[in-house]
Amino acid sequence: MKTQIITLIIFLIAETSSFAGVVKLDSDFDGKIDQWHHKDKNGATIKIEYDNNNDSKADQVEIFRSPKNLEQVQFDTNHDGTYDHFQYYLQNGNVDRIERDTSFNGSIDAREYYGANGKLSKIETDENKDMKMDSWRYFDDKEQMVKAERDTNNNGKIDRWDYFTSNGKIDRVAFDVNDDGRPDQWQYFSGPNSLKKVEYDSNNDSKVDRWEHYDTSGKLAKIELDRNFDGKPDMVQDQ
Repeated sequence: MKTQIITLIIFLIAETSSFAGVVKLDSDFDGKIDQWHHKDKNGATIKIEYDNNNDSKADQVEIFRSPKNLEQVQFDTNHDGTYDHFQYYLQNGNVDRIERDTSFNGSIDAREYYGANGKLSKIETDENKDMKMDSWRYFDDKEQMVKAERDTNNNGKIDRWDYFTSNGKIDRVAFDVNDDGRPDQWQYFSGPNSLKKVEYDSNNDSKVDRWEHYDTSGKLAKIELDRNFDGKPDMVQDQ
């Protein structure tokens, strides 16, 4: 999965003096200040603010942990005066994570995490905008989604797990129907939206005791039951 990272706007500026304070610049020579370079007592740049839309207000901030070593970038993407997009960087310059406030209400509702190789590894989102994350997606080293987790009833616990094949197709889905934090129903697929089998744990012992088998048209073909809960079917019903 390709994730677009907002390109940093960085200008190379010749610095002839070193002092603590702020250097103000008009980078496009339109008569208005659009950059503010903050320096420490040694003259090293520790923060740069940018006005990218010429409204005389900063809408991008770059924070440095050391000269030329970027630590964090903040963006005000809708220019309302509040930063809503944050990018955090590792020592090697790779992105560590990105946080977004997509609804512009002051709450982060989307986070992207990256591995040491710079590849996307996880996305978590607040789908219902209640200020709690309720959806998690996991990716392999090719940025292909391999698993998704969801809190569908918004009680703070995961109750659905989706697993995907190497080519991105749905393989199986697990559900926690009784809200005890453990899956008790499993659906298996042979292709997109083509149900192959459903398994149930009806007595909550973490073992399957009912199997439903479906034919290639998606019609229920056979039911198997484990009535004494010994892990083996002892009753078969053909449909």
